Amino acid sequence: MKYIIISIIPILIGIIVIYGMIKKVKVYECFIEGAKEGLTLCFNIYPYLLAMLLAVGVFRESGALAYFINIIRPIVKFIGLPPEVVPLVMVKPLSGSGAQGIYMDILNQYGADTYIGLVASIIIGSTETIFYTLTVYFGAVNIKKIRHTLWAAVMADLTAVIVAVIVARIMFKA
Repeated sequence: MKYIIISIIPILIGIIVIYGMIKKVKVYECFIEGAKEGLTLCFNIYPYLLAMLLAVGVFRESGALAYFINIIRPIVKFIGLPPEVVPLVMVKPLSGSGAQGIYMDILNQYGADTYIGLVASIIIGSTETIFYTLTVYFGAVNIKKIRHTLWAAVMADLTAVIVAVIVARIMFKA
């Protein structure tokens, strides 16, 4: 079984190449053309990605994130969200890797089997890196006006956080 798992990708590549040859497609030329398009796409996305990552870094390092967390602390306590999880909720829409770092800090400090750890685990698994995703996908196709996408994504994230609190309460009591 181990050998099958290890060889899945080479087998898949082989099947694609054989299928292309059967259909009389110039597989290598198509691969090279796709690689060129991929590099062009990366080059086009890079400025958007750089701007987003810079904004996230400035937001965290300036202390604005900590200030904002202190302001909304009474609200999150009211809905049942542990204040210790607020940095995760704030950073996850901006940066997946930053959110992973905060998530690991939460688990190391409070443990995975605590209410705080459970809420953080559900949030990390059910929310999206909204701004990163919008930056990459809309930037890739040169869409500058995102219309209602941002608000719909933010509402979906808020819903995921509220549901995470509800599910964690149910699971933690069980």
